[in-house]
Amino acid sequence: MQSLKHHFLMAMPHLEDPNFAGSLIYLCDHDHNGCMGVIANRPMDITLDALFEQLSLGGDDSPHRNAPVYYGGPMHKDRGFILHMGDSQAWDSSIQVEDGIALTTSMDILQALADGTGPEHFLVCLGCAGWDVGQLEEELKENAWLTVEGQGSVLFDTPPAERLAAAAGILGVDLNLMTRNAGHA
Repeated sequence: MQSLKHHFLMAMPHLEDPNFAGSLIYLCDHDHNGCMGVIANRPMDITLDALFEQLSLGGDDSPHRNAPVYYGGPMHKDRGFILHMGDSQAWDSSIQVEDGIALTTSMDILQALADGTGPEHFLVCLGCAGWDVGQLEEELKENAWLTVEGQGSVLFDTPPAERLAAAAGILGVDLNLMTRNAGHA
């Protein structure tokens, strides 16, 4: 099995599942137990300011107050997943996904963002996406997803509405020109 950790999953136009249609997912882990990632292009109607207030973290002077909170996926919707640039060793409950990109699930990083001392580049996601062993591979065989190696610039420097097209552009593909009908050769 080839690991797709640090890869983007791009929903094909015919993927109609409302949880994933039009989604760009960044895979944070993929091994013999399955895989997990976060949807990186679906900002919700709440900002970090509301999250800081709900969790009593302060943050009135945080430079990140107006940053959007993202819908990370249909699993564990009550948990926060913070994808960020930097080293995982700076935070509790972190994994290093790739050099320079980590995923943290602990409160200390949210407190640091509220204090204005956290990472400069980050996505705060509520929920995640996950697949059991072999499930994603089946969906790939069914042409539900395109994959390409992940890039921090797409995650952190590209506006959310443009991230899916930017990831597809790495492959030289325009998803708008693709048919909604899947085929198998």
